[in-house]
Amino acid sequence: MLSISPRIAHTLMLPAMLALAACSQAQTPTGKDGAAPATASASAAAKKGELPAVLKGIEKHGFEVVSEFDAPGGLRGFAGMVGGQQPAAAYVTADGKHVLVGSLFDAEGNEVAAETLEKLVAAPMSAKMWSKLEASAWVRDGKADAPRVVYTFSDANCPYCHKFWEAARPWVDAGKVQLRHIMVGVIREDSPAKAAAIMAARDPSAALLENEHQFDRGGIKPLPSISREIAGKLDANQVLMVEMGFQGTPGILFQDAQGQVQRRAGLPQGNDLQAVLGPR
Repeated sequence: MLSISPRIAHTLMLPAMLALAACSQAQTPTGKDGAAPATASASAAAKKGELPAVLKGIEKHGFEVVSEFDAPGGLRGFAGMVGGQQPAAAYVTADGKHVLVGSLFDAEGNEVAAETLEKLVAAPMSAKMWSKLEASAWVRDGKADAPRVVYTFSDANCPYCHKFWEAARPWVDAGKVQLRHIMVGVIREDSPAKAAAIMAARDPSAALLENEHQFDRGGIKPLPSISREIAGKLDANQVLMVEMGFQGTPGILFQDAQGQVQRRAGLPQGNDLQAVLGPR
């Protein structure tokens, strides 16, 4: 996998899941009647729709609250995501003064928030990501009616992008997979001009194939100048690449059997190629 220039890189990289804390069975001290003691602060913190102030502390670490959900043991549960990409659950204690981010399990070992995170965070996030990919400036490689679509951020000079293109030929040639190359220019000085030559061509798909077939001989001839329109598309593609969590090419995205968007950074190896492209 080849890296992009530091010009575009920014802070969308995932934190290390904040300070992950796994809870098993949270217990609250009980009074004489066996009931958990209630305080004014706990009652105020339990008001739905009001975010506890303690959540502000983890927001600066990249946790974004999406929705509140019912949690056991006097805790308040909040579904969210870390770094704009990783679904995660946060649990605020009854006194509203502490918060844990991570997995809460019941007595049978089931993760309490698994289905909630899928419904409230993962599924909508995947749909949004896929829509952004569809709306980007991509070049089709393969049949328009292929049942499986795979997006790949590609640089015309990237040897690993070329190897992925070669490895995907059996799936693409059989009409099973359509690759959508989101062209970026990040590796060499003439990468943007080569990407522009592909994107501005009368037949971008044919120009893409020209670059791949002639890759070992230098690839497609770069344009002497890049139009403002194409330059804008290239910049948008590069910003999208970083937003999707990639710092280099190829950056590959596809939908799994459940329709969730999966990522692969770099050239897929071994059996992972079939995970990306589907059954051969």
